[in-house]
Amino acid sequence: MKKRIAIVASGSGSNAQKIMEYFKYHDQIEVALVLSNNPDAYVLQRADNFEVPTHVFDRHDFYETDEIIKLLEKLEIDLIVLAGFLWLVPANLLQKFPNKIVNIHPALLPAYGGKGMYGDRVHRAILAAKDEESGITIHFANEHFDEGEIIYQARFRIDPDDTLEIIKFKGQQLEHLHYPKIIENLLKKM
Repeated sequence: MKKRIAIVASGSGSNAQKIMEYFKYHDQIEVALVLSNNPDAYVLQRADNFEVPTHVFDRHDFYETDEIIKLLEKLEIDLIVLAGFLWLVPANLLQKFPNKIVNIHPALLPAYGGKGMYGDRVHRAILAAKDEESGITIHFANEHFDEGEIIYQARFRIDPDDTLEIIKFKGQQLEHLHYPKIIENLLKKM
């Protein structure tokens, strides 16, 4: 039986797209579900394009019920992959899926992490600090923003004339290259 991934995203879903592409014809792993807290998120369309079922939830469902846990258990999900998901993972979900929830962050944690540090906010902070390098961090989720155990980091150089868009592009290239492979490695160890 294939290992099963649930992707959780709030927005466009470029990482979700790369993950679905990577596992589309995989003989051991499949994306079984895409969840979103945003009914207008483009990630839902991307999932539909891959014929992956979707589920939209609200704050009440996520934080005050076990609805999401029951859905994940029913679908026999092995790994939960956060891909641009902006809410803190609740304790009940962390307890039910210990070391089975992974996240990706567009900087080299612990730098530029924490509440409110996502997407372009991270890249702007890196530009303002005039850092000479940045990168990505793949880590386990825990009860705090961006503080879970680091699984993998990749770096890129920031040139003096790099703009926000160039830094974002360099980071996304690394995300799209490494996130699916790290997910695959984690699932093969389970």
